[in-house]
Amino acid sequence: MLRRLRQWRRRRLLERHALPAAVVAEIYGQLPVLASLNPSERERLVELATLFLAEKRVIGAGGLEPDLGMAVTVALQACLPVLNLGLDWYRGFTTIILYPGDFVARHHYQDELGLEHLDELPMVGEAWEGGPVVLSWADVAGSGELDGFNVVIHEFAHKLDMCNGEANGHPPLHEGMNRQAWTLALSGAYEALCETLDAGEEPALDPYAAESPAEFFSVVSEAFFELPGGLAEVCPEVYRQLVLFYRQDPWRRLSGRPV
Repeated sequence: MLRRLRQWRRRRLLERHALPAAVVAEIYGQLPVLASLNPSERERLVELATLFLAEKRVIGAGGLEPDLGMAVTVALQACLPVLNLGLDWYRGFTTIILYPGDFVARHHYQDELGLEHLDELPMVGEAWEGGPVVLSWADVAGSGELDGFNVVIHEFAHKLDMCNGEANGHPPLHEGMNRQAWTLALSGAYEALCETLDAGEEPALDPYAAESPAEFFSVVSEAFFELPGGLAEVCPEVYRQLVLFYRQDPWRRLSGRPV
């Protein structure tokens, strides 16, 4: 009975919030990261994006007034990581905030002596635990080019990581996945990256991945969808774990090999 109700609600939302086909086609065509999806995957992605926008608000800040095309651009890329997982992974927040460009994030914290501090940092994206995702539209517009940079995937990977608490590079794993194998693969690659940077050598991954295990997970998630062949070459065990986690294999998809 509950399953029928959920299916009925899904159909109703898809009917009532259907996105204009012309808008979807235009935005879709501007995102090379989506080009290798087969027709069935594309249909499911558009359905997820429709439901995503029916359940969440995309609002502007800093003078920006987002239009439907901007909202669809965010939704299509945000739903790519959960294409085979479902929108339940994005429970617990309802708002995406778009700034025209870089924005300043202000973080209050208390040190071990009890002193209060305020950090003000320019950022292109931020995901709050239990709160909104904040994005720079200029950087959203520059995402999805298969060049390794995707601020939408990066910040929504943080949201996946937060499904079991504070972002730490260990999202909840699916039944059948091995937590030890995950830890060995991602922690090992993270430590190797930090050692490479400490030695003054050129890293194979974006150096920002060395900021923390949480940032490492988000950066390799960007690479997984944007430059999967490169990630599979430099971090094969990380790539295998992400295939299991995201239940997708973008390298096979992009290379045209059977999935």
